[in-house]
Amino acid sequence: MKIIPDYTFETAPAPKVVVIPAQDGQSERMLEWIRKSTKATDVTMSVCTGAFVLASTGLLAGKAATTHHTSYSDLEMKFPDIHVKRGARFVEAGNLASTGGLSSGIDLALRVVERYYGRTVALSTADHLEYQGTGWMNPQSNQAYATVRASTPGHPRCPVCGMDADPAFRSVYRGKTYLSCDRQHKQAFDANPAKFANVAQNR
Repeated sequence: MKIIPDYTFETAPAPKVVVIPAQDGQSERMLEWIRKSTKATDVTMSVCTGAFVLASTGLLAGKAATTHHTSYSDLEMKFPDIHVKRGARFVEAGNLASTGGLSSGIDLALRVVERYYGRTVALSTADHLEYQGTGWMNPQSNQAYATVRASTPGHPRCPVCGMDADPAFRSVYRGKTYLSCDRQHKQAFDANPAKFANVAQNR
């Protein structure tokens, strides 16, 4: 499958809604386009770990935001000037918004429909989609992820993201063994074990 865009960053018309999905990589041209476009958008929103791209623009500095629950700690550490809201389906901050993982993006999309057309149309849209979730009416309904999940000997969790750990990615720091979820997070832990050990101990 090929995706061929109609516009470049230079030729795209001014958008009213910008959606930043989870993605690998970003360029300064992309970040500058988001910064420039957001001056006139009704909403610039990130979905899941797209929050890292939005955060990289600097637009979220001093504001609240959220992301996928496995990336809360990573977002807090990479962008300490952002107030990361755990347990939120989505967070609105003026014309900026961010969502938790995956299905939370549907909730924010329905919230955007509600902002434009009202609750009745948003309810009708959800019904047409056969979407039974109500998180778009209660952004704080992600409370299952509000509390950091503890790592135990029987259920070890990655000290970087809190996901289930893989015994293949083992590190030892001050006589204690830490299991990471993948090679990338093992490398992150090994590069700064004191920081991540402290996060893990506070879980």
